[in-house]
Amino acid sequence: TNPGFVVRITQAGLDYAHQHSIAVLEKELAQLKLPDISGDFRIRPVGKVRYEISRLDLRSFHLPHSRISLVPNVGLQVAISNAFAELDGNWRVKLHFIRDHGSFDLNVENVYIKINLKLGSDASGKPTADTADCSTRISKVRVHFSGKFGWLYNLFDRVIEPRFRNILQSKVCEIVASSVRSELQPYLRTLPVTARIDATAGIDYSLVAPPTATAQSLDVDLKGEFFSLAHRSAIPFPPLALAFPPDHDRMVYFGASSYFFNTAGFAYHTAGALVFEITDSMIPKGVEFHLNTTTFSAFVPQLEKMYPDTPMKLRLSAPSAPFLTIGPGGLSLTPVVDIQAYAILPSSSLAPLFLLGLTSNVSAVVDVKSGHIVGSLKVGRLKLCSFPFSLLQVRTLQSIMNIFASSILLPRLNARLEQGFPLPLPDRIQLSNILVRFHQNFLLLGADVQYQPR
Repeated sequence: TNPGFVVRITQAGLDYAHQHSIAVLEKELAQLKLPDISGDFRIRPVGKVRYEISRLDLRSFHLPHSRISLVPNVGLQVAISNAFAELDGNWRVKLHFIRDHGSFDLNVENVYIKINLKLGSDASGKPTADTADCSTRISKVRVHFSGKFGWLYNLFDRVIEPRFRNILQSKVCEIVASSVRSELQPYLRTLPVTARIDATAGIDYSLVAPPTATAQSLDVDLKGEFFSLAHRSAIPFPPLALAFPPDHDRMVYFGASSYFFNTAGFAYHTAGALVFEITDSMIPKGVEFHLNTTTFSAFVPQLEKMYPDTPMKLRLSAPSAPFLTIGPGGLSLTPVVDIQAYAILPSSSLAPLFLLGLTSNVSAVVDVKSGHIVGSLKVGRLKLCSFPFSLLQVRTLQSIMNIFASSILLPRLNARLEQGFPLPLPDRIQLSNILVRFHQNFLLLGADVQYQPR
Protein backbone atom coordinates (compact mmCIF):
# COMPACT_ATOMS: atom_id res chain seq x y z
CA THR A 1 0.00 0.00 0.00
CA ASN A 2 1.33 3.41 -0.92
CA PRO A 3 1.65 5.82 2.02
CA GLY A 4 -0.48 8.93 2.14
CA PHE A 5 2.26 10.79 4.01
CA VAL A 6 6.04 10.30 4.01
CA VAL A 7 8.66 11.61 6.45
CA ARG A 8 12.24 11.69 5.17
CA ILE A 9 15.10 12.25 7.63
CA THR A 10 18.32 13.22 5.87
CA GLN A 11 21.89 12.64 7.03
CA ALA A 12 21.88 16.21 8.40
CA GLY A 13 18.80 15.37 10.48
CA LEU A 14 20.36 12.14 11.73
CA ASP A 15 23.56 13.99 12.65
CA TYR A 16 21.54 16.48 14.69
CA ALA A 17 19.62 13.72 16.49
CA HIS A 18 22.92 11.89 17.01
CA GLN A 19 24.44 14.87 18.85
CA HIS A 20 21.68 14.83 21.44
CA SER A 21 21.67 11.04 21.71
CA ILE A 22 25.42 10.90 22.34
CA ALA A 23 25.07 13.55 25.06
CA VAL A 24 22.44 11.37 26.74
CA LEU A 25 24.59 8.23 26.37
CA GLU A 26 27.61 10.05 27.81
CA LYS A 27 25.59 10.94 30.93
CA GLU A 28 24.34 7.35 31.21
CA LEU A 29 27.87 5.94 30.98
CA ALA A 30 29.12 8.44 33.56
CA GLN A 31 26.67 6.88 36.03
CA LEU A 32 27.96 3.38 35.37
CA LYS A 33 28.18 1.31 38.57
CA LEU A 34 31.12 -1.09 38.77
CA PRO A 35 31.23 -4.04 41.17
CA ASP A 36 33.86 -4.63 43.81
CA ILE A 37 36.69 -6.88 42.69
CA SER A 38 38.58 -9.42 44.79
CA GLY A 39 40.86 -12.34 44.13
CA ASP A 40 44.35 -13.62 44.53
CA PHE A 41 47.42 -14.35 42.48
CA ARG A 42 50.64 -16.21 43.22
CA ILE A 43 54.11 -14.76 43.21
CA ARG A 44 56.86 -17.37 43.02
CA PRO A 45 58.54 -18.07 45.33
CA VAL A 46 56.99 -15.48 47.69
CA GLY A 47 53.48 -16.93 47.89
CA LYS A 48 49.84 -15.98 47.34
CA VAL A 49 48.71 -12.35 47.30
CA ARG A 50 45.13 -11.57 48.29
CA TYR A 51 43.61 -8.31 46.94
CA GLU A 52 40.35 -6.36 47.15
CA ILE A 53 39.19 -3.43 45.00
CA SER A 54 36.21 -1.48 46.36
CA ARG A 55 34.29 1.81 46.20
CA LEU A 56 34.84 2.21 42.48
CA ASP A 57 33.77 5.66 41.38
CA LEU A 58 33.54 6.52 37.68
CA ARG A 59 34.34 10.22 37.58
CA SER A 60 33.70 10.76 33.87
CA PHE A 61 33.15 8.99 30.57
CA HIS A 62 33.82 11.06 27.45
CA LEU A 63 32.74 10.28 23.89
CA PRO A 64 34.64 12.91 21.86
CA HIS A 65 34.40 11.30 18.41
CA SER A 66 31.36 9.53 17.01
CA ARG A 67 29.31 9.31 13.84
CA ILE A 68 26.00 7.87 12.72
CA SER A 69 25.67 6.04 9.42
CA LEU A 70 22.81 4.74 7.33
CA VAL A 71 22.96 1.03 6.61
CA PRO A 72 20.67 0.46 3.58
CA ASN A 73 17.81 -1.99 4.22
CA VAL A 74 19.07 -2.58 7.77
CA GLY A 75 18.94 0.53 9.95
CA LEU A 76 21.47 2.79 11.64
CA GLN A 77 24.99 2.31 12.91
CA VAL A 78 26.70 4.46 15.54
CA ALA A 79 30.50 4.27 15.74
CA ILE A 80 32.33 5.83 18.70
CA SER A 81 36.12 6.13 18.72
CA ASN A 82 38.86 7.39 21.08
CA ALA A 83 36.49 7.48 24.04
CA PHE A 84 38.06 7.62 27.48
CA ALA A 85 37.03 7.31 31.12
CA GLU A 86 38.45 8.12 34.51
CA LEU A 87 37.69 6.40 37.79
CA ASP A 88 39.13 5.92 41.24
CA GLY A 89 38.67 3.55 44.14
CA ASN A 90 40.21 1.88 47.18
CA TRP A 91 42.46 -1.18 47.26
CA ARG A 92 43.69 -3.59 49.92
CA VAL A 93 46.33 -6.36 49.66
CA LYS A 94 47.62 -9.09 51.94
CA LEU A 95 50.84 -11.07 51.48
CA HIS A 96 51.81 -13.08 54.52
CA PHE A 97 52.55 -10.47 57.17
CA ILE A 98 52.46 -7.60 54.65
CA ARG A 99 49.21 -5.72 54.66
CA ASP A 100 48.59 -2.46 52.89
CA HIS A 101 45.75 -0.36 51.53
CA GLY A 102 45.22 2.90 49.77
CA SER A 103 43.56 4.51 46.79
CA PHE A 104 44.14 4.34 43.06
CA ASP A 105 43.34 6.21 39.85
CA LEU A 106 42.48 4.38 36.65
CA ASN A 107 42.45 5.82 33.12
CA VAL A 108 40.68 3.97 30.34
CA GLU A 109 41.79 5.13 26.91
CA ASN A 110 41.12 4.37 23.25
CA VAL A 111 37.64 2.96 23.77
CA TYR A 112 35.85 1.93 20.55
CA ILE A 113 32.12 1.23 20.55
CA LYS A 114 29.99 0.08 17.61
CA ILE A 115 26.20 0.03 17.93
CA ASN A 116 23.73 -1.26 15.33
CA LEU A 117 20.15 -0.03 15.71
CA LYS A 118 17.24 -1.95 14.24
CA LEU A 119 14.18 0.19 13.47
CA GLY A 120 10.67 -1.18 13.17
CA SER A 121 7.03 -0.59 14.05
CA ASP A 122 4.64 -2.18 16.52
CA ALA A 123 1.02 -3.31 16.13
CA SER A 124 -0.29 0.22 16.80
CA GLY A 125 1.86 1.70 14.03
CA LYS A 126 4.33 3.43 16.36
CA PRO A 127 8.06 3.32 15.52
CA THR A 128 10.34 1.04 17.54
CA ALA A 129 14.09 0.86 18.05
CA ASP A 130 16.27 -1.87 19.49
CA THR A 131 19.97 -2.66 19.76
CA ALA A 132 20.66 -5.28 17.11
CA ASP A 133 24.36 -5.53 17.98
CA CYS A 134 26.90 -3.82 20.23
CA SER A 135 30.62 -4.34 20.61
CA THR A 136 33.20 -2.54 22.76
CA ARG A 137 36.97 -2.66 22.50
CA ILE A 138 39.34 -1.05 25.03
CA SER A 139 42.98 -0.88 23.99
CA LYS A 140 44.56 0.78 27.03
CA VAL A 141 43.93 0.69 30.79
CA ARG A 142 46.38 2.45 33.12
CA VAL A 143 46.26 2.10 36.90
CA HIS A 144 48.19 4.28 39.35
CA PHE A 145 48.37 2.99 42.92
CA SER A 146 49.43 4.99 45.95
CA GLY A 147 51.61 3.19 48.51
CA LYS A 148 55.17 2.27 49.46
CA PHE A 149 55.53 -1.26 48.08
CA GLY A 150 56.19 -0.35 44.46
CA TRP A 151 57.31 -3.82 43.31
CA LEU A 152 54.06 -5.34 44.65
CA TYR A 153 51.85 -2.75 43.01
CA ASN A 154 53.47 -3.36 39.64
CA LEU A 155 52.54 -7.05 39.89
CA PHE A 156 49.10 -6.05 41.11
CA ASP A 157 48.74 -3.72 38.11
CA ARG A 158 49.24 -6.53 35.58
CA VAL A 159 46.53 -8.61 37.24
CA ILE A 160 43.95 -5.85 37.70
CA GLU A 161 44.09 -4.20 34.28
CA PRO A 162 42.66 -7.16 32.29
CA ARG A 163 39.84 -7.56 34.80
CA PHE A 164 38.90 -3.90 34.51
CA ARG A 165 39.02 -4.12 30.72
CA ASN A 166 36.67 -7.12 30.60
CA ILE A 167 34.21 -5.64 33.10
CA LEU A 168 34.05 -2.28 31.32
CA GLN A 169 33.66 -3.85 27.87
CA SER A 170 30.62 -5.84 29.02
CA LYS A 171 29.12 -3.02 31.09
CA VAL A 172 29.31 -0.43 28.29
CA CYS A 173 27.09 -2.50 25.97
CA GLU A 174 24.67 -3.13 28.84
CA ILE A 175 24.36 0.63 29.31
CA VAL A 176 23.88 1.14 25.56
CA ALA A 177 21.06 -1.42 25.40
CA SER A 178 19.48 0.04 28.54
CA SER A 179 19.69 3.57 27.17
CA VAL A 180 17.97 2.54 23.93
CA ARG A 181 15.17 0.90 25.94
CA SER A 182 14.77 3.66 28.54
CA GLU A 183 15.49 6.79 26.47
CA LEU A 184 15.22 6.27 22.71
CA GLN A 185 12.30 3.84 22.60
CA PRO A 186 9.99 5.89 24.91
CA TYR A 187 10.86 9.04 22.98
CA LEU A 188 9.94 7.43 19.65
CA ARG A 189 6.59 6.48 21.16
CA THR A 190 5.76 10.17 21.61
CA LEU A 191 5.22 10.30 17.83
CA PRO A 192 1.43 10.72 17.54
CA VAL A 193 -0.02 7.98 15.33
CA THR A 194 -3.45 9.54 15.69
CA ALA A 195 -4.00 13.27 16.04
CA ARG A 196 -7.37 14.73 16.99
CA ILE A 197 -8.02 17.87 14.96
CA ASP A 198 -11.39 19.05 16.23
CA ALA A 199 -14.74 17.63 17.31
CA THR A 200 -15.27 16.16 13.83
CA ALA A 201 -12.09 14.58 12.51
CA GLY A 202 -8.65 13.23 13.27
CA ILE A 203 -5.56 12.14 11.33
CA ASP A 204 -4.09 8.63 11.22
CA TYR A 205 -0.29 8.88 11.13
CA SER A 206 0.44 5.22 11.89
CA LEU A 207 3.38 3.58 10.13
CA VAL A 208 2.38 1.33 7.23
CA ALA A 209 5.85 -0.29 7.18
CA PRO A 210 9.07 -0.21 9.22
CA PRO A 211 11.36 2.77 8.51
CA THR A 212 13.57 2.21 5.45
CA ALA A 213 17.24 3.18 5.40
CA THR A 214 18.76 4.15 2.07
CA ALA A 215 22.22 5.42 1.26
CA GLN A 216 21.11 9.02 1.79
CA SER A 217 18.08 9.12 4.10
CA LEU A 218 15.75 7.37 6.48
CA ASP A 219 12.21 7.19 5.07
CA VAL A 220 9.15 6.63 7.22
CA ASP A 221 5.91 5.75 5.40
CA LEU A 222 2.73 6.82 7.23
CA LYS A 223 -0.91 6.13 6.51
CA GLY A 224 -1.64 9.87 6.23
CA GLU A 225 -5.41 9.61 6.36
CA PHE A 226 -8.12 11.81 7.84
CA PHE A 227 -11.06 10.08 9.48
CA SER A 228 -14.38 11.00 11.04
CA LEU A 229 -14.43 10.64 14.82
CA ALA A 230 -18.07 9.58 14.78
CA HIS A 231 -17.76 6.85 12.17
CA ARG A 232 -14.67 5.77 10.27
CA SER A 233 -15.49 4.87 6.68
CA ALA A 234 -13.31 3.16 4.09
CA ILE A 235 -11.72 5.66 1.71
CA PRO A 236 -13.11 5.03 -1.79
CA PHE A 237 -9.87 5.97 -3.60
CA PRO A 238 -6.27 4.74 -3.20
CA PRO A 239 -3.12 6.76 -2.44
CA LEU A 240 -0.74 7.36 -5.34
CA ALA A 241 3.01 6.74 -5.29
CA LEU A 242 5.14 9.76 -4.35
CA ALA A 243 8.23 10.48 -6.45
CA PHE A 244 10.39 12.28 -3.89
CA PRO A 245 12.98 14.67 -5.36
CA PRO A 246 16.64 14.15 -4.33
CA ASP A 247 16.63 17.17 -1.97
CA HIS A 248 18.85 16.93 1.12
CA ASP A 249 19.36 20.57 2.13
CA ARG A 250 17.00 20.32 5.12
CA MET A 251 17.12 17.97 8.08
CA VAL A 252 13.64 16.59 7.48
CA TYR A 253 11.11 16.53 4.64
CA PHE A 254 7.39 15.82 4.73
CA GLY A 255 5.54 14.57 1.67
CA ALA A 256 1.77 15.21 1.98
CA SER A 257 0.02 13.53 -0.93
CA SER A 258 -3.18 14.61 -2.65
CA TYR A 259 -4.66 11.50 -0.99
CA PHE A 260 -3.88 13.04 2.42
CA PHE A 261 -5.81 16.22 1.63
CA ASN A 262 -8.65 14.47 -0.18
CA THR A 263 -9.30 12.16 2.76
CA ALA A 264 -9.85 15.38 4.76
CA GLY A 265 -12.60 16.44 2.37
CA PHE A 266 -14.08 12.94 2.48
CA ALA A 267 -14.03 12.77 6.29
CA TYR A 268 -15.65 16.18 6.79
CA HIS A 269 -18.22 15.52 4.07
CA THR A 270 -19.09 12.11 5.53
CA ALA A 271 -19.51 13.71 8.95
CA GLY A 272 -21.89 16.31 7.51
CA ALA A 273 -19.55 19.15 8.42
CA LEU A 274 -19.46 20.77 4.97
CA VAL A 275 -22.73 22.61 5.52
CA PHE A 276 -22.87 26.38 6.02
CA GLU A 277 -25.84 28.61 6.66
CA ILE A 278 -26.12 32.31 5.81
CA THR A 279 -28.74 34.65 7.29
CA ASP A 280 -29.35 38.38 6.93
CA SER A 281 -27.60 39.15 10.21
CA MET A 282 -24.35 37.83 8.72
CA ILE A 283 -24.31 40.25 5.78
CA PRO A 284 -21.58 42.89 6.30
CA LYS A 285 -22.55 46.47 6.93
CA GLY A 286 -22.42 48.60 3.82
CA VAL A 287 -23.99 45.98 1.55
CA GLU A 288 -27.07 47.56 0.01
CA PHE A 289 -29.39 44.56 0.00
CA HIS A 290 -30.89 42.24 2.58
CA LEU A 291 -31.35 38.50 2.53
CA ASN A 292 -35.15 38.46 2.14
CA THR A 293 -37.83 37.66 -0.41
CA THR A 294 -38.00 41.29 -1.52
CA THR A 295 -34.43 41.10 -2.82
CA PHE A 296 -34.88 37.75 -4.53
CA SER A 297 -38.30 38.53 -6.01
CA ALA A 298 -36.30 40.16 -8.81
CA PHE A 299 -35.36 36.63 -9.85
CA VAL A 300 -38.43 34.73 -8.65
CA PRO A 301 -41.36 37.20 -8.82
CA GLN A 302 -43.83 34.89 -7.05
CA LEU A 303 -41.74 35.04 -3.85
CA GLU A 304 -43.08 38.49 -2.97
CA LYS A 305 -46.65 37.23 -3.38
CA MET A 306 -46.14 33.99 -1.44
CA TYR A 307 -43.92 35.39 1.35
CA PRO A 308 -43.94 39.21 1.27
CA ASP A 309 -40.84 40.85 2.78
CA THR A 310 -39.91 37.63 4.60
CA PRO A 311 -36.37 36.99 5.86
CA MET A 312 -34.50 34.18 4.13
CA LYS A 313 -31.78 31.67 4.91
CA LEU A 314 -29.31 30.11 2.47
CA ARG A 315 -27.93 26.64 3.25
CA LEU A 316 -24.73 25.82 1.36
CA SER A 317 -23.68 22.19 1.10
CA ALA A 318 -21.41 20.04 -1.04
CA PRO A 319 -23.27 17.23 -2.84
CA SER A 320 -20.00 15.28 -2.88
CA ALA A 321 -16.65 15.53 -1.13
CA PRO A 322 -14.40 18.17 -2.74
CA PHE A 323 -11.53 16.64 -4.68
CA LEU A 324 -8.32 18.60 -5.09
CA THR A 325 -5.32 18.16 -7.34
CA ILE A 326 -1.66 18.98 -6.66
CA GLY A 327 0.79 19.79 -9.43
CA PRO A 328 3.93 21.86 -9.90
CA GLY A 329 1.71 24.94 -10.21
CA GLY A 330 0.09 24.50 -6.82
CA LEU A 331 -2.99 23.10 -5.14
CA SER A 332 -6.43 23.63 -6.68
CA LEU A 333 -9.97 22.30 -6.66
CA THR A 334 -13.27 23.00 -8.38
CA PRO A 335 -16.00 22.32 -5.82
CA VAL A 336 -19.70 22.12 -6.64
CA VAL A 337 -21.95 23.77 -4.06
CA ASP A 338 -25.70 23.40 -3.71
CA ILE A 339 -27.48 26.45 -2.31
CA GLN A 340 -30.93 25.80 -0.92
CA ALA A 341 -32.94 28.98 -0.23
CA TYR A 342 -35.57 29.03 2.54
CA ALA A 343 -38.09 31.56 3.78
CA ILE A 344 -38.02 31.94 7.56
CA LEU A 345 -41.67 31.94 8.63
CA PRO A 346 -43.00 33.76 11.73
CA SER A 347 -43.14 30.38 13.48
CA SER A 348 -39.37 30.02 12.78
CA SER A 349 -40.06 27.06 10.51
CA LEU A 350 -38.45 27.02 7.06
CA ALA A 351 -40.22 26.98 3.71
CA PRO A 352 -38.04 25.83 0.76
CA LEU A 353 -37.96 28.34 -2.10
CA PHE A 354 -35.44 27.33 -4.77
CA LEU A 355 -32.16 25.43 -5.29
CA LEU A 356 -29.06 26.78 -7.01
CA GLY A 357 -25.96 24.93 -8.16
CA LEU A 358 -22.68 26.85 -8.07
CA THR A 359 -19.12 26.03 -9.03
CA SER A 360 -15.85 27.94 -8.79
CA ASN A 361 -12.10 27.51 -9.17
CA VAL A 362 -10.36 27.53 -5.80
CA SER A 363 -6.60 27.82 -5.20
CA ALA A 364 -4.73 27.45 -1.94
CA VAL A 365 -1.67 28.96 -0.26
CA VAL A 366 0.09 26.53 2.11
CA ASP A 367 2.63 27.14 4.88
CA VAL A 368 3.88 25.60 8.13
CA LYS A 369 3.46 27.35 11.49
CA SER A 370 4.13 25.90 14.94
CA GLY A 371 4.31 22.36 13.59
CA HIS A 372 1.00 22.65 11.72
CA ILE A 373 0.17 22.73 8.02
CA VAL A 374 -1.80 25.95 7.60
CA GLY A 375 -3.40 27.44 4.55
CA SER A 376 -5.79 29.92 3.03
CA LEU A 377 -8.16 29.64 0.09
CA LYS A 378 -8.70 32.03 -2.75
CA VAL A 379 -11.98 31.62 -4.60
CA GLY A 380 -12.45 32.60 -8.22
CA ARG A 381 -15.71 34.03 -9.52
CA LEU A 382 -18.69 31.79 -8.76
CA LYS A 383 -20.69 30.47 -11.67
CA LEU A 384 -24.26 29.22 -11.64
CA CYS A 385 -24.34 25.72 -13.07
CA SER A 386 -28.11 25.10 -12.80
CA PHE A 387 -30.63 27.91 -13.05
CA PRO A 388 -33.96 28.79 -14.73
CA PHE A 389 -33.08 32.48 -15.07
CA SER A 390 -32.29 34.93 -17.83
CA LEU A 391 -28.69 35.95 -18.58
CA LEU A 392 -29.10 39.30 -16.79
CA GLN A 393 -30.57 37.60 -13.74
CA VAL A 394 -27.73 35.07 -13.75
CA ARG A 395 -25.10 37.84 -13.71
CA THR A 396 -26.86 39.64 -10.87
CA LEU A 397 -27.26 36.43 -8.86
CA GLN A 398 -23.60 35.52 -9.37
CA SER A 399 -22.59 38.97 -8.10
CA ILE A 400 -24.71 38.48 -4.97
CA MET A 401 -23.26 34.99 -4.39
CA ASN A 402 -19.73 36.31 -4.85
CA ILE A 403 -20.40 38.84 -2.08
CA PHE A 404 -21.68 36.05 0.19
CA ALA A 405 -18.64 33.87 -0.60
CA SER A 406 -15.95 36.56 -0.25
CA SER A 407 -17.34 38.33 2.83
CA ILE A 408 -18.97 35.49 4.79
CA LEU A 409 -18.02 31.97 3.67
CA LEU A 410 -14.35 32.43 2.80
CA PRO A 411 -13.32 34.18 6.07
CA ARG A 412 -14.87 31.30 8.04
CA LEU A 413 -13.07 28.65 5.99
CA ASN A 414 -9.75 30.48 6.18
CA ALA A 415 -10.10 30.99 9.94
CA ARG A 416 -10.35 27.20 10.27
CA LEU A 417 -7.45 26.57 7.90
CA GLU A 418 -5.32 29.09 9.80
CA GLN A 419 -5.56 26.78 12.85
CA GLY A 420 -3.97 24.12 10.66
CA PHE A 421 -3.46 20.39 10.89
CA PRO A 422 -0.66 18.94 13.05
CA LEU A 423 2.41 17.38 11.45
CA PRO A 424 3.63 14.05 12.86
CA LEU A 425 6.31 15.31 15.26
CA PRO A 426 7.64 13.71 18.46
CA ASP A 427 7.75 15.72 21.67
CA ARG A 428 9.75 18.95 22.02
CA ILE A 429 10.53 19.36 18.32
CA GLN A 430 10.32 22.75 16.62
CA LEU A 431 10.72 23.40 12.91
CA SER A 432 12.56 26.27 11.25
CA ASN A 433 13.86 27.31 7.83
CA ILE A 434 10.64 26.07 6.20
CA LEU A 435 10.54 25.15 2.52
CA VAL A 436 7.26 24.62 0.60
CA ARG A 437 7.19 23.14 -2.90
CA PHE A 438 4.52 21.55 -5.05
CA HIS A 439 5.15 18.38 -7.03
CA GLN A 440 2.96 16.05 -9.02
CA ASN A 441 0.40 14.56 -6.61
CA PHE A 442 2.06 15.79 -3.43
CA LEU A 443 3.15 18.78 -1.39
CA LEU A 444 6.78 18.78 -0.23
CA LEU A 445 7.63 20.50 3.06
CA GLY A 446 11.25 20.80 4.15
CA ALA A 447 12.54 22.06 7.49
CA ASP A 448 15.39 22.09 9.93
CA VAL A 449 14.79 20.77 13.41
CA GLN A 450 15.43 22.16 16.87
CA TYR A 451 15.05 19.94 19.93
CA GLN A 452 13.89 21.58 23.17
CA PRO A 453 15.21 19.66 26.22
CA ARG A 454 12.96 19.33 29.25
